[in-house]
Amino acid sequence: MSDTDGKKPLGLGGAPRSGQVKQSFSHGRTKSVVVETKRKRVVVPTPVKPGSPGAAAPSASTGLGDPSKRPAGISDAEMERRLAALRAAKAREAEDAVRRAEEDRAREEERARRREEIETKEREDRAREEALRLKAEEEERAAKAEAAAKAAAADARRAEVLGTRSRSTTPPPPASKPAERAAAPAAPAATEDARGPASAKPGLSPRKTDREKDDRADRGSKRGAGDEGRRSGKLTLSDAISDEGGRQRSLAAIKRKQEKARQKALGLGHKAEKQVRDVQLPETIVVSELANRMAERAADVVKALMKMGMMVTMNQPIDADTAELVIEEFGHKAVRVSDADVEQVIDTVKDSDENLLPRPPIVTIMGHVDHGKTSLLDAIRKTNVVSGEAGGITQHIGAYQVKAANGQTITFLDTPGHAAFTSMRSRGAQVTDIVVLVVAADDAVMPQTVEAINHAKAAKVPMIVAINKIDKHEANPQKVRTDLLQHEIVVEAMSGDVQDVEVSAKTGLGLDDLLEAISLQAEVLELRANPNRAAQGAVIEAKLDVGRGPVATVLVQNGTLRKGDIFVVGEQWGKVRALINDKGETVAEAGPSSAVEVLGLSGTPSAGDTLNVVETEAQAREIADYRIKTAKDKRAAAGAATTLEQLMAKAKADQSVAELPIVIKADVQGSAEAIVQAMEKIGNEEVRVRVLHSGVGAITDTDVGLAEASKAPVIGFNVRANATARASATQKGVEIRYYSIIYDLVDDIKKAASGLLKAEVRETFIGYAKILEVFKVSGVGKVAGCLVTEGVARRSAGVRLLRDDVVIHEGTLKTLKRFKDEVKEVISGQECGMAFENYDDIRQGDVIEIFEREEVQRSLD
Repeated sequence: MSDTDGKKPLGLGGAPRSGQVKQSFSHGRTKSVVVETKRKRVVVPTPVKPGSPGAAAPSASTGLGDPSKRPAGISDAEMERRLAALRAAKAREAEDAVRRAEEDRAREEERARRREEIETKEREDRAREEALRLKAEEEERAAKAEAAAKAAAADARRAEVLGTRSRSTTPPPPASKPAERAAAPAAPAATEDARGPASAKPGLSPRKTDREKDDRADRGSKRGAGDEGRRSGKLTLSDAISDEGGRQRSLAAIKRKQEKARQKALGLGHKAEKQVRDVQLPETIVVSELANRMAERAADVVKALMKMGMMVTMNQPIDADTAELVIEEFGHKAVRVSDADVEQVIDTVKDSDENLLPRPPIVTIMGHVDHGKTSLLDAIRKTNVVSGEAGGITQHIGAYQVKAANGQTITFLDTPGHAAFTSMRSRGAQVTDIVVLVVAADDAVMPQTVEAINHAKAAKVPMIVAINKIDKHEANPQKVRTDLLQHEIVVEAMSGDVQDVEVSAKTGLGLDDLLEAISLQAEVLELRANPNRAAQGAVIEAKLDVGRGPVATVLVQNGTLRKGDIFVVGEQWGKVRALINDKGETVAEAGPSSAVEVLGLSGTPSAGDTLNVVETEAQAREIADYRIKTAKDKRAAAGAATTLEQLMAKAKADQSVAELPIVIKADVQGSAEAIVQAMEKIGNEEVRVRVLHSGVGAITDTDVGLAEASKAPVIGFNVRANATARASATQKGVEIRYYSIIYDLVDDIKKAASGLLKAEVRETFIGYAKILEVFKVSGVGKVAGCLVTEGVARRSAGVRLLRDDVVIHEGTLKTLKRFKDEVKEVISGQECGMAFENYDDIRQGDVIEIFEREEVQRSLD
């Protein structure tokens, strides 16, 4: 059967071209036909027109639970799974609805509770204000009543006095009580008028008396108009003349009292208590500055000093003791401060827990020289630093950041392993979080390994043992673990708590395990820092770079160091001009556990100095100047003799000890420090090495001039002299030596210092002779006739004269004769004649001891 026989293709409403129709059913507007072929069974959906015999009526239910209405091809298990999923979805929807309802109810309750609290607080505030207002009004009414009572009493008393005087002169007209009170103030004026000019008080002119009459008349008329209460407290002329009564409180005074009462009721009327201040008091202080710190008037301070007998002005300084007396007199507290308090501007605020964020761990690689520390770090970083190191050994501290496979950033510090770099290893252990102790599997524990262990213990940091060179045939990692037991290092392989990893820097074996161990240890330590604060870090290395100036490698320990920050580090200060990471890229900021090169210093700091960011340049300068002054005072105190005896003892010691002066210039501060420490260890009680100057950077003409004045060589470690310095050294005859490996430098200085040692004199006894007879020979003196009893007697040898086994003379022979001939030596058993140089006190029976001296050149071990 083909498609051209009038049949529609499969899926277009027609019958299938091959196979047998096993079942057909309808659902909705689609009819499905199950066709079974030879290979597989297919369900074909076929559209069905509404109203056709095969169309099924639409229904609300799909009939999935009814096997008769279930679509073909869906098993019971599949149907159960779908029903279970449907029920779970409905249950989750119901739970979400219940949860949302509970959250809405909780929010409504919280809003209602807050609204009630606010309303309660507002009611309490209104009640408090109402109570204060009522209290103020009550006190104001009481004050007004009291003032009115006092005014009425004063008016009554004054009216009584004036009425008495009026009755003594003219009887008052009959009037009502208010009229009497109104007419009473006018009585003094009438009395004065009756008296006339003749009765005026002596000393007053008639014009003045008339003017006073007019004033009294005016005042009487005003009081008659009802203003008695307002003017009742004023002092009048009649009151002043009369002996009775006194001055009453004015209306302004009454108003002031009422205002004070009102303010007191409102809690504002009480006078503020004097604030007691802690006044910082330096060694000397200007009077005006002292007044400012106490918040007092400078005139009051000057007055207090004058009361103490000091005639000073506000611009004159006073000593701390006097200022402390003034501070106590004004009721404040004096706080003595010193110059060291300038460093208090450095931020030492403790960070709160919510500000601390996780930071990368700082890992220091330590171990013996040539045990593969740098090679191991190169394998982790996939670089080749060791090929650039002179002699194949690390002579600087290197700082690098590595991102592990798990995405964690780790900061590595590579320290030198040579014995001369003890301070570098100590500095690396102090700034680290984890120490990786690298031990070669073919070399076991060595002296610098032990020193690294001690540094790690002193710094109290956890340790991970990396057993390197495990790929060698002679490797014995078990011996390394056993040797570490002698130094109280018990690894996990021997049931201890120190992790140990077998690695190979050459093949890369175990590097992932080492990084995983570091990450695990960092998680245990929970390292955190606050990046949102002023930066604080430690100087790992510092050098003087041509073209860039002083450069310091800084490890940021806390905070974030940004471009433009003003900082102080040791005796130097500066402003960050650029930050360069370990890849040579310029970055805008460096967060905690980041190692960057900092440009913009005023000078080269010392390795190990702490870097602190301050707010202003003035603060940085002040701190740096103070530190320079303190260091200079310490050096002066250490080199100065305090008494004459100490001065003489120091001069005597300097004369007895030979010195080898040298001038040292190195590439970085850490190397210069290590060389100086190595030079201090060279020498003994007879000779020592004196470092005249040590610094970083190229050898300059100034260094050559210093070396010429002290007749010292100039030692250059990984640096060279500039053209001017070379010409000056050739002209002045100054020796300049260049080194790139520290142990070559140390060996040469030892040899040079050994040349200053005095040769050791060794005595070898070669014979004895006994004096048998003493002869006097004219022109020669006494000659001893001797018998050589032991060894040989030589003319050139030294002799000692022994009498009763006591040395009474030591010298040389003037002559040695055998018979009449002068001989060089006489052997044992023969007789000879001996005469001593410048000595004649010889006797029969004395013994002559014959010896030779040999000088042996010594060397420093």
